[in-house]
Amino acid sequence: MQQRPETELTREDFANALKEMDTFMDVTVDDLLELNSKAAKYARVRKTENLRIENLMTRSVTTVTADTLLSDAAHLLVTNRISGLPVVDARQRLIGVITEADFLRAMGIPSHHPTHTLWQTLETMFAHPTEIREPTGIVADLMIENVITVKPEQTLHDVVEIMKHNRIKRVVVCDDENRVQGMVTRSDLVRVFFDRIRRSPQQSD
Repeated sequence: MQQRPETELTREDFANALKEMDTFMDVTVDDLLELNSKAAKYARVRKTENLRIENLMTRSVTTVTADTLLSDAAHLLVTNRISGLPVVDARQRLIGVITEADFLRAMGIPSHHPTHTLWQTLETMFAHPTEIREPTGIVADLMIENVITVKPEQTLHDVVEIMKHNRIKRVVVCDDENRVQGMVTRSDLVRVFFDRIRRSPQQSD
């Protein structure tokens, strides 16, 4: 039984490839081979952009509740090496999110300053340790309630646009009842990108 190619080429892929070649005459065998290669490239891009979020999101998500102690939430961030925690109610419905940036701001470190880099933030932490105040209270005191979310059936392209437009590093994936289903971070997007590069055949210019 003959196997079908992993990525089906469409008329649009060939049209995009022809535009990139900028020629419609004197087509040779080499031109056809190059055309096929470029059309395949556009097909791979299209396939990646249409990946559903449910197929690439992180499903094992660490969450906290609004009454979780800030000290416990900070411990979860550190021990799990993550930068954000969805806040859920008793039915696992999303009610907010708390991030490492929220903790840093509460400790008096201006991590959200537009001119502040990660290294400047770290310098502040280590240069003035006695001036940093330890946050007390519960997660509800610091969490952000207006959380940008996406649905599992949305595509990679949708999420990239949402994260870029809102300038956020992560997005929570929720079902129709706002229950947490997963998380997508910039690291997940980078992983998809490098996986696509790894799977792509080496092309010579």
